[in-house]
Amino acid sequence: MLGIAKSYPYYLANRPIFEKNTLPVLDKYTDQTVSEISQADKNTLIKAIQYAVEATVPFRQMAAYERQEVLFHCVKRFKERKEELIEVMSIEAGKTIQDSKGEVDRFLSTFQIAAEEATRIYGEILPLDIRATGAGYMGMWKRVPIGPCLFITPFNFPLNLPAHKLAPAIAVGCPFILKPAPQTPLSALIIGEVLAETNLPLGAFSILPCSVEDAEVLVSDTRIKLLSFTGSGKVGWQLKEKSGKKQVILELGGNAACIVDENVNLDYVVERLTFGAFYYAGQSCISVQRIYIHQAIYESLKTKLVAKAKTLKWGNPKEENIFLGPVIDEIAAKRIEDWIEKAIQAGAKLLCGGKRHGSIIEATLLENVPIDQKVNCEEIFGPVAILTPYQDFDKVLAEVNSSRYGLQAGIFTRDLYKAHQAWDQLEVGGVIVNDVPSWRSDNMPYGGTKDSGIGREGVRFAMEHLTEIKMMVMRLNNQNPP
Repeated sequence: MLGIAKSYPYYLANRPIFEKNTLPVLDKYTDQTVSEISQADKNTLIKAIQYAVEATVPFRQMAAYERQEVLFHCVKRFKERKEELIEVMSIEAGKTIQDSKGEVDRFLSTFQIAAEEATRIYGEILPLDIRATGAGYMGMWKRVPIGPCLFITPFNFPLNLPAHKLAPAIAVGCPFILKPAPQTPLSALIIGEVLAETNLPLGAFSILPCSVEDAEVLVSDTRIKLLSFTGSGKVGWQLKEKSGKKQVILELGGNAACIVDENVNLDYVVERLTFGAFYYAGQSCISVQRIYIHQAIYESLKTKLVAKAKTLKWGNPKEENIFLGPVIDEIAAKRIEDWIEKAIQAGAKLLCGGKRHGSIIEATLLENVPIDQKVNCEEIFGPVAILTPYQDFDKVLAEVNSSRYGLQAGIFTRDLYKAHQAWDQLEVGGVIVNDVPSWRSDNMPYGGTKDSGIGREGVRFAMEHLTEIKMMVMRLNNQNPP
């Protein structure tokens, strides 16, 4: 294996530390141990907080061009290690080669965008003479880094989701502690290897795999000024309750819907829906799960979607021609299988797929699914989508909104007015027109409403959360100098 070492350290205050307390890392296709990582204990986490506090001033004082140079160094080194990163993700996350290549490209883009934005942290001159009492005064504000941050990331995008937190933090000058997912820690630790090559102030970063119980000390400590968490809703809202007065960003998943209007290019729609529903085995919070199809084209599009889904090859994700690899573990696969079976028992019709092969679930399409079934109303996080016909556009918008989630939605239409109506009325963080809700660019604001979370990522928008406004008012009246 090109990219997998036998053991990996964690990173405490920029430095690699090997511990006797280790966790195994599994190949998600073979279920075999491929490496082990050092695990941080509670005392180490407390040390990391203090190091981050001590790094706050020197990190804040780094010039913008110096922070930019750190990020450009990362881009250069990650490009040099691109093939290694692709292999590591395919092994530890079970991603197909194509999905791994796509994530590495986005990962590089995220760091590139952050490097560019590092020198564009602006302020403003603010007129204060809007009343007589403000005459002779001048106002100015600027953005300053908020201080030490805690980032907690999930398994499904082990490179790019950490990048969306730590690259903006470097751009603005916030020390951070990253807790990567225990299923996929290697990608984050390789990021640590590269960051350790830079001249970041001591304590500017720590990357610490640790237990959930020990991590609570990070969440509750008042010296941490911001928590950014991506993961399950249950865990996310619990962390918010424990976080005290610190700022919180939560990206908690979804149940993404896509509306297909009549008079669209069916072949194009089939290609995009197939990608949106089944890439990375559906393990994306904006994976297409609910597909609403206009009655006039329902049968035609259904036939094409089923035929396409049946062609998708599943198997070893390290093979180039494989589209569907495993979900993260067999426990998850059995849960997905159970949800499918329960929906069928409740009256749903299985159109294709539905079978489990160890940790692999075949590309699955269902119709006539009762609204109270979990495959319909919860986030399945697997390669499953349900088809539903509609006739009334207002009613289908209301049906999309009936979900307790609100991350992103998609609509295929040639009607400009319907596109704007969807943008106005759908209760989601983003509406994707003429593509699937799974589409994302790394510079756009990304986040949800309702149970999908609070706050926005996307480099520039994350940087706004990671900074706060500091105002200065200056009296300019020379007639009565102070």
